[in-house]
Amino acid sequence: MKPWFLAAAMVLASAPALAQQWPEKPVRLVVPYPPGGNVDSVARIVSERLQATFKQPFLVENKPGAGGLLAGESVARATPDGYTFFMGANGPILFSPLIYKRAAYDWKKDFVPVSSVSFTPLVLQVHAAGNYRTLAQLLETGKKPDNKLTMSSPGAGTQNHLVSELLQRESGAKWLTVQYKGNAPATTDLLGGQVDFNFDQLSVALPFIRQGKTRALAVTSAERLPQLPDVPTLQEAGFKSLTAETFTGIVAPKGTPAEVVQRFADALQTILADKAVQEKVRGLGSEPRGSTPQQFTQYLTQEDNRWTPIIKQANIVAE
Repeated sequence: MKPWFLAAAMVLASAPALAQQWPEKPVRLVVPYPPGGNVDSVARIVSERLQATFKQPFLVENKPGAGGLLAGESVARATPDGYTFFMGANGPILFSPLIYKRAAYDWKKDFVPVSSVSFTPLVLQVHAAGNYRTLAQLLETGKKPDNKLTMSSPGAGTQNHLVSELLQRESGAKWLTVQYKGNAPATTDLLGGQVDFNFDQLSVALPFIRQGKTRALAVTSAERLPQLPDVPTLQEAGFKSLTAETFTGIVAPKGTPAEVVQRFADALQTILADKAVQEKVRGLGSEPRGSTPQQFTQYLTQEDNRWTPIIKQANIVAE
């Protein structure tokens, strides 16, 4: 047997053994946001169960900045040995390099999708003391020439921002989008009446809606939400193709052994099917849902193909 052939055979034979041994040391889950947000909270829920499953620490490492570019780039450049993973959302995984005009990574070339983790619909909400009681009233104002309608966005290229751009395109209404650095300041100005409305994740919006501080006019899910059964969907309002959600998911550096990726994905699906975990994630306003690496790849491709043209057409860039 030729030496090169023997070496290749030994590598192939050792791959299943590597997967069975993994992990032999702590695993890093790099999150592109500060502690306390939706992605960070979900990451900590699953990391606790991953640690119990594999008997090794799964460490959540917060690395915020540049719309997720700092975290994404650090993982893309990490050694693909199965000990560093990126747990992000729509913007950081798919769109930040385009929006920030810096080719730090390309998810199709630099990452291997592992699994989805959770999905969160968005809510279009207005200040409770404002005049808008229906989506139709809001859009009617937005169609008036020189209207002063304003919307707060937690950042350029976030799902909140992209849904707003798509609704403008579909409805013919227009408004001024005010960009903030995160959900907290965007929501603060809505609560203070400095802006007219925003799109926010259900997990963030629901407490304010229940407290009567904001009023929900529509949701971006395909069906009405059990938490807001009286609030219509955008599809019910006539925008048949307008559904949107914020996902959280895990990707690995390109070159990470396929057997390790599969073992990680299998463990996540088992963990996310556990009723106690589902209750915790749903308590955040999100729906837990794992996937195979192939299914997650298909989902990311679909989202990329859907939203990238909107980013380019609207010339969405980070200031």
